[in-house]
Amino acid sequence: MNLKKYALLTSLFLFGIMTAGCAGAGSDKQTEADRPVAAEFVKGTALPVSFTDHPRVADMNMKGVAANNRLQLFADDQSGVIAVLDKNSGEVWYSNPPKRESDKLATGINKDLLSAQLKIDFHNAFGQLSSVNSYTDSVIHKQVRFESIPNGIRVTYQFGTDEKTADDIPIKLTKARLEELKGKVDKTGQRALTIAYKEDTDPSVYVRNDSLAGIQLKRTLQAFEDAGYTDEDFRKDLEALQLEQTKPEPRIFRASIEYTLDGDSLVVKVPASGIHFSDEYPINTISILSYFGAEGEETEGSLFVPDGSGALIHFNNGKINYSSYKQRIYGSDLTMESVNDGVWEEKARLPVFGMIRREGAFLGIIEEGDSVASVNADVSGKLNGYNYVYPSFYVINKDQVTLDANGQERSSPRYQENPTKSDFTIRYAFLGGDEATYSGMAQYYQQYLIKTHGLPEPKSASESTNSGGDAPFYLQLIGSISKNKHMAGIPYKALEPLTTFKQAENIVNQVQKRNIRNIKLQYSGWFNKGVDHQVPDHVSVDRAVGGSKALQEFISFARDKDLSFFPDVYIAEARTSDGFDVTKEASRTLKGDPAAIYPIEPVLNQRDNTKAPSYVVSPRYLMKIVDSMLNELDGYRLEGISLRDLGNRLNSDYRANHQIDRTESESISNQALTRIRERNLKIMANGGNAYAFPYVTDITNAPMTNSGFKIEDEAIPFYQMVVRGYIDYTGMPYNLSTFNDMNQYILKCLEYGSGIYFKWIHEPNDSVKDSDYDDLYAVNYEQWLDQAAQIYGNVNEVLGKVHNQKMISHEKLSDGVFKTVYENGIYVIVNYNQSRVQADGINVEAGGYVMGGVQK
Repeated sequence: MNLKKYALLTSLFLFGIMTAGCAGAGSDKQTEADRPVAAEFVKGTALPVSFTDHPRVADMNMKGVAANNRLQLFADDQSGVIAVLDKNSGEVWYSNPPKRESDKLATGINKDLLSAQLKIDFHNAFGQLSSVNSYTDSVIHKQVRFESIPNGIRVTYQFGTDEKTADDIPIKLTKARLEELKGKVDKTGQRALTIAYKEDTDPSVYVRNDSLAGIQLKRTLQAFEDAGYTDEDFRKDLEALQLEQTKPEPRIFRASIEYTLDGDSLVVKVPASGIHFSDEYPINTISILSYFGAEGEETEGSLFVPDGSGALIHFNNGKINYSSYKQRIYGSDLTMESVNDGVWEEKARLPVFGMIRREGAFLGIIEEGDSVASVNADVSGKLNGYNYVYPSFYVINKDQVTLDANGQERSSPRYQENPTKSDFTIRYAFLGGDEATYSGMAQYYQQYLIKTHGLPEPKSASESTNSGGDAPFYLQLIGSISKNKHMAGIPYKALEPLTTFKQAENIVNQVQKRNIRNIKLQYSGWFNKGVDHQVPDHVSVDRAVGGSKALQEFISFARDKDLSFFPDVYIAEARTSDGFDVTKEASRTLKGDPAAIYPIEPVLNQRDNTKAPSYVVSPRYLMKIVDSMLNELDGYRLEGISLRDLGNRLNSDYRANHQIDRTESESISNQALTRIRERNLKIMANGGNAYAFPYVTDITNAPMTNSGFKIEDEAIPFYQMVVRGYIDYTGMPYNLSTFNDMNQYILKCLEYGSGIYFKWIHEPNDSVKDSDYDDLYAVNYEQWLDQAAQIYGNVNEVLGKVHNQKMISHEKLSDGVFKTVYENGIYVIVNYNQSRVQADGINVEAGGYVMGGVQK
């Protein structure tokens, strides 16, 4: 975004050209959103009525504007409020609460927001956030236009007015010009000009009154208008006194919402082409339909948010002293993350949200703009009397740059050059009856992904046969690490082997002897100098673990043992600067620095900037790296690969004049994943963001709970219900997890339908002592073999019978007691409590489980 005008304004408190350099990167590109807002807003005509029969819609001002076999769409063409009637359930979903005017808690702007469909947060000249909304700044000023479009309507809002300010008249005038103006107006105008301008120290010059405001400002502006004062006059007056003064851009924004009916869904789109703003007021975020379906204190229900595996926030839960829920979809952008950020939380890996109430539910699916979206939610009793959930989208990101000018430090905002290159689209799917549950929402989303090719082909019966119908056992082995050593008192770094390929064969043999089957082996630290390897634009197998020949032998061993083998690689993150051109190939932050990722110091839970960082690889180099890596691996005839970061992180690149935003980064990641699958490689992904689903066969470190935000009430396996039957998955390694009870881990695997996961080395645990890998504190395989066999035996007894089966429902029967039902009719009830319970008429022992159902 070109912010030269902004630089001129801030030069009042910063120093010349230094400030101009920080205010913006000076892109010559002009997008639709960058163009100046049109001077005059053209209002539309009244909406035509498509149908009039709407007895269930409370607001009689609403017109029926579109309908299909399932839904009817209504709109009030004065307020912008819309409503959708689900003809199957009879439920009506309003964009704004019908009883909002009687809300006793909301006041002032919070009361106005209940009537808004859009809220825009923007930055002013000093980088401070302000906001406008479609009610206070559009509807009240009658700056709303309605248009009919196929299957729906488009609503266009103008936020703010082009009302003039004191900066629209010269800061100084010559005496001759002032007298000329007075001669052209009446006595009221003459008096206004006399008050507005006072004689300067030079009697031939008059200076504008700094306190000019209110009615006096209005009269002065009217006097200039009555005198026929033009922009050309303004320019000449500045030249006459050699003044520099810029007329401010009016603080006006424009945006449109398109509402269309599509089968059982309302599709809501804010087109990027319809977003207009001036350079002086860059838009940070747009919030869409913040109160769609919002319910008050008298209603029972829950908000669904995509935190980790999924979470519920119950209506009116009384948690008014805790922070509201807000999470970015797909996690943070490492080019924007603070060097001190070390706070742990589960990521929101699915672009969904929703609401469940007694009579019906809706599932919101973010179809476009998901990579720059956040989901927000809150309960009644804070700002208003409603429970609500909604998405917001980043348009322009901002950071602060600190400058040193003549020994004085000053801070200046710096913005991304161009707005996000994406429309913002949300599909609201309506569910009724038995489907109005989080299980029903998960099944709906799964079917949606199938229709839109967002999931791989389902696991086939033949795949079940090949693995013997056994639950997967995931095993990560660490090959080698870089460790500080000394020779003759001189320190140096060398590779320390923790598990060679030959030792890996030994571990696999011992695992299989213990009747553990369907092993999926992830092998890290095998090439390019250990775990924190060089960028894989070349592949050199480390001699410390056996070299290239040993790798080839292990691949043959894996085939003979019917073992799935996934060598592990980082692609989007340069774990070392060795062999990596940081200046050229690293993403840039908004400050212009290479995006560095410092390791987290576990005791303080903060980034430790005293240690060597890794770097975010610019998305523009990903395809080059992937192509080079695949060519190098061709000769090994691999069948799979483990991607540590490609399906787990989305990062921008704010390099001047070469910006790549998160939406573009997601597209590049998908291209890279496609290229890998084209080589017939199975992909094991870490974490597993939704955009990676079509390409992966397995996910490790899948979310197995929520973040535990205090506003949340329950964790649910929504993520698992979406992917099971299509992608195999597991959580974090048991031996490095927070589980201190093997039985609790077994119950979690059964409830969430998850595979087992361990992370091991062959060498003793103290091999990692005094290294950067002391988080590997309990990974020697010998101490875990027997326990792993015991865990696997218990889990496989149940999950072996539902291998590759979808999870069709999950239900909380009572506190600590949950029932999971699989596609083939098998169910399992788990009891996390320390006492026996009766559930569904069945006794379940303390810390135990019961399997039942008739296998279809």
